[in-house]
Amino acid sequence: MTALRKASALAAALAAMAALAALAFTGPPAGAASARADVAITLPRATGTEGVAKGAGSTFYAGDLLTGDVYRGDARHGTATKFVHAPAGRFATGMKADLRHRLLFVAGGPTGQGYVYSTVTGAPVASYTFAVAPTFINDVALTDAGAWFTDSSRAVLYFVPVRGGSPRAFSTLHLSGPAADVSGAFNSNGIQATADGSRLLVAHSGQGAVNVVNPRTGASRAIAGLSVPNVDGILLDGRTLWVVRNNDNLVVKAQLSDGLRSGTVLRTITSSLFETPTTVALVAGKVLVANAKFDTGFPPTATSYEVVAIDR
Repeated sequence: MTALRKASALAAALAAMAALAALAFTGPPAGAASARADVAITLPRATGTEGVAKGAGSTFYAGDLLTGDVYRGDARHGTATKFVHAPAGRFATGMKADLRHRLLFVAGGPTGQGYVYSTVTGAPVASYTFAVAPTFINDVALTDAGAWFTDSSRAVLYFVPVRGGSPRAFSTLHLSGPAADVSGAFNSNGIQATADGSRLLVAHSGQGAVNVVNPRTGASRAIAGLSVPNVDGILLDGRTLWVVRNNDNLVVKAQLSDGLRSGTVLRTITSSLFETPTTVALVAGKVLVANAKFDTGFPPTATSYEVVAIDR
């Protein structure tokens, strides 16, 4: 990436994050459950963080937002070290680890790109340019067939198939219905797939909702009864949906109906260590969230960044 393009991408990133932070901070709702934080796992010398993903066993991955580097950590031991030294000009937002193919998929935010790394060596495997500005490649979901990426600025999803253990050329799925709404500063955000890959759940930050998307047609509908203001990353575990509400410093645990038609909030989790959490992973019996600290400025100006592990 040239210096001019890198500067433009950084400007776009700051503008996008500023727009996200401009959403009203309402604080935890009355009756929110307070969970004891087990540990804050520091990402040494990180300049920011936004994405966290489960690896094998107690392993997790977390990104450095503004450099694109990736840390590999151990939730059981509370440690993390830099694993991927990304090429200059990359960003790292949401990510997912494909353990079967030993691939780590990373969303590239305002670069319009997505990246694939080896979970064995950390070496780059592939990169994709999905779009040019305005764009914000925000998060990743995995199916048996490949990886889906959201774009918070466009009414599309991008799909990278994996065949023979290797990522192939991507395709674009055009959305319709509520998931196609791009009227907000941030729109489609976190994404998850059902176990059989037949449906995608896509969080919509502007709507404070989660939409169900048909991955063949792009048609969508909202999950009724599930209001999640400031929704960011999501995680689907069977019919349990974990939702991060970034500016509210909350993680919500919700139960979805069998047909994914409706949802009910079961529990809200907060912690004194939360500082604008963004994404979530379940690792070694813990709920892990990336502590983005966007409340400190844009770019964030905190002196350290961490993944917070709390009791599940």
